[in-house]
Amino acid sequence: MTTQNKFFDDISKMMTNAMGVAQGAKSEAETAMKGWVDRWLADRDFVTREEFDAVREMAIKARTENAALKARLDALEKTVQG
Repeated sequence: MTTQNKFFDDISKMMTNAMGVAQGAKSEAETAMKGWVDRWLADRDFVTREEFDAVREMAIKARTENAALKARLDALEKTVQG
């Protein structure tokens, strides 16, 4: 009986070790894939969401300022003409 229990204990330890190795390999594969995707995206000149939002806010501000300047110019032209 003791031999059989030792056999099952050894099998159990081996399976536990194999699961640990598999988990480590999974983590390494995920890290490698993330690095590859990040490099691929960087090579394609994609922008991050933060960069996009910053440029979007700049464009909105520029349009608002442009509209205000146009209104001032229209008012100035009206006073010069009339």
